[in-house]
Amino acid sequence: MPTTKFTVHTSLSPSEVLGVLTDFGPDRARHWPNVDDAHFKVHELGPDWAEVTEGTKVGWERERYAWDAAAGTVTIDTLDSNLWGPTSGWRYRLEAAGEGTDVHVTLTRVPISRRGRVIGALIPIVGARALGKQLRSVLRRAESR
Repeated sequence: MPTTKFTVHTSLSPSEVLGVLTDFGPDRARHWPNVDDAHFKVHELGPDWAEVTEGTKVGWERERYAWDAAAGTVTIDTLDSNLWGPTSGWRYRLEAAGEGTDVHVTLTRVPISRRGRVIGALIPIVGARALGKQLRSVLRRAESR
């Protein structure tokens, strides 16, 4: 089961980071490079949870987001995917740090397809660097808004 962990620092407050992670508005695909409009759909949305499908033509997944603003956590569980099976998902822990936030991320993937196994094999090798860079980019754009 490929797993990677990384931390990204941002000048945004924990509540602002939570807002970036849980903004399921029409601009989501514009802000997140691993989401395109053709593979983004909000199925249901509650006050502290959402069920969405997001991804690209390479890989998509239907996910259940759950967040707790007081605890500073966001949990994303994979419900269905062309690449990843159950128990796959993301865990974000938002920790106030100085004038900003340290975003601690854990990604776990359980491949269910050949393409998933290939991508999954790369996660422990390049996942932290590539995904950390991607998250830093998303947060930098949010800082400049």
